[in-house]
Amino acid sequence: MTSQPTPDRLVTNRGLLSTKAYATDQHLAARQSLYQWQTPRHDLPGIVVDELAKVRGAVADVGCGNGKFVARVRDDRPDLDVLPMDVSHGIIGAIPGAVVADAQQLPLANASLGAVLALHMLYHVEDQPQAVRELARVLAPGGIAIVSTNSRTDKRELERLWRQAAGDVLGVQEGPARVQLSARFTLEDAPEILGAVFGEIRTVPLPGVIEVTDAEPVVAHLASYEAWADRMGVPFQETIERARERVNEVIRAEGVFRVTCLGGILVCR
Repeated sequence: MTSQPTPDRLVTNRGLLSTKAYATDQHLAARQSLYQWQTPRHDLPGIVVDELAKVRGAVADVGCGNGKFVARVRDDRPDLDVLPMDVSHGIIGAIPGAVVADAQQLPLANASLGAVLALHMLYHVEDQPQAVRELARVLAPGGIAIVSTNSRTDKRELERLWRQAAGDVLGVQEGPARVQLSARFTLEDAPEILGAVFGEIRTVPLPGVIEVTDAEPVVAHLASYEAWADRMGVPFQETIERARERVNEVIRAEGVFRVTCLGGILVCR
């Protein structure tokens, strides 16, 4: 029997990340767009800009993805030199000045930055302690690292939906869990991992509730995990379609489909 890759290897596989998962911003944008229906609406890029109020000089966005934060920091703080970096050449193609770089070996001099951002990306890094050391290494004295991730309780309704839909497709009570990105670096685990290097860590929790009256945003979010489709143990598209039916059933019965969210940022010094 062929052994299955571990969840860690699925989430950290650089070849997969730079091709199927983030070759373009299609899947990332689908996950980001679900938050349009969240109450309260958290302006995460704006929160990051506020945290950079006292920062001067250069700021690196490590794992910048589609450049959502890069654009906001450049607009609001044109005095800062923003350096976008990501392991995927494809996703950064339209971001001016972006370079391909690995968080575990940043192409930056010691103490060269006023701040470094690692936003919803450390769960993709194979050697997290090394990446955290790199974040600290490139910071000048008094610099800050701003990290973000989700709680282990985040969007549990979507995990339950997936397993129920997968069970329906497989003809069992409950199917296998899907790949969960944040599970490798949760809001609860992050302080200990970051605290091995940083002496001061302040956590800003960002709770909310998503309510949709149309299944499509939820379906798009689930479908954004297509890069790992052959590793989930179920017929992916059939499970997506069954999830759509289940969401529509809830909306017809209750008026909305609700998803409880808990993310947050950690400001490290």
